[in-house]
Amino acid sequence: MKRLYFLLVLGILSCKNDADKNVEAEPTYFGSVKTEVILEDDSLSVRAIEVIGNNLAFAGSNGVYGLYNSSNGQWKTSVQNFDSITPEFRAVASTANDFFMLSVGNPGLLFKTGNSGNMELVYKEENEKVFYDAMAFWNDQEGIAMGDPTETCISILVTRDGGSSWSKLDCESLPQAAEGEAAFAASNSNISIVGDKTWILTGGTKSRILYSPDKARTWKVYDTPLLQGKPTTGGYSMDFYDENTGIIIGGDYTNPEGNYGNKAITTDGGKTWELVAEGKEPGYRSSVRYVPNSGGKEVVAVGFKGINYSKDGGENWEKLSDDGFYTLRFLNDTTAYAAGKGRIAKLNFYKNE
Repeated sequence: MKRLYFLLVLGILSCKNDADKNVEAEPTYFGSVKTEVILEDDSLSVRAIEVIGNNLAFAGSNGVYGLYNSSNGQWKTSVQNFDSITPEFRAVASTANDFFMLSVGNPGLLFKTGNSGNMELVYKEENEKVFYDAMAFWNDQEGIAMGDPTETCISILVTRDGGSSWSKLDCESLPQAAEGEAAFAASNSNISIVGDKTWILTGGTKSRILYSPDKARTWKVYDTPLLQGKPTTGGYSMDFYDENTGIIIGGDYTNPEGNYGNKAITTDGGKTWELVAEGKEPGYRSSVRYVPNSGGKEVVAVGFKGINYSKDGGENWEKLSDDGFYTLRFLNDTTAYAAGKGRIAKLNFYKNE
């Protein structure tokens, strides 16, 4: 497959837009959603997407990554190999200058846009326990990635030079991981950032929040009331609308209809969490996002069992579609991109008449 020339990405990254969540507007109550498939490939699984301006970048299984140009509806895709390895990517991020993608499994491989147009390897980690789950940036120079423990703490990588080099934080500076505590590379949403503040979501036998007020220099840890105790339980996805208002969703993917202990909200910046919609839909979901400009009241969650919507901050939900996806990112307050098994789609949300 022809290699993807990422100068196109660089030309549009400066208009990167993850939709400003903090500009208040009149409430928009969704009544339906229309799924417009923009990429279909049964061999592909995509759990990491990044809105760049009006366009979309992704990296997924089989080493495949690509860019969707919304102005002409065209894709440019390529395959990234490393020696004899075909990586699986489940984390992506971008700055105004570069696109990044991070693989799961051993070895962990982190690539960034290269000056030649090809992707360049900027970090490699070899360990039988390596499994990276998510990645995000505070600004164009500073970014963070997280993964399962390889020692006594959650793995955290940090860059301070625009992603050209990455270093792993020492466990002495991080909270100790509980036995069986890890994370899920379900939708590239284990990390949430507001300003300098950072929240990291874990799961498994212990589902907690690692919180840093200063871009990963110091850390605290908070408990969640989510279902936990097994390798498949806990929080799978998190989003913060502002520095106080946040939501977690998850459950147990082996019991997708289970709807107890799988949804929680915070109003104090993640220090305490309250279970919501107990015994009510949705069950297990792998990605949750606040609707932009909704004052933190409107939320959409997706999973392989469908698309759900809340207009009261997660207290109550309604199902908008049975269409299954793994991950979701909003373009604006009525349009989102979603990806999953074999496809990437644009989701167009419509108000109640």
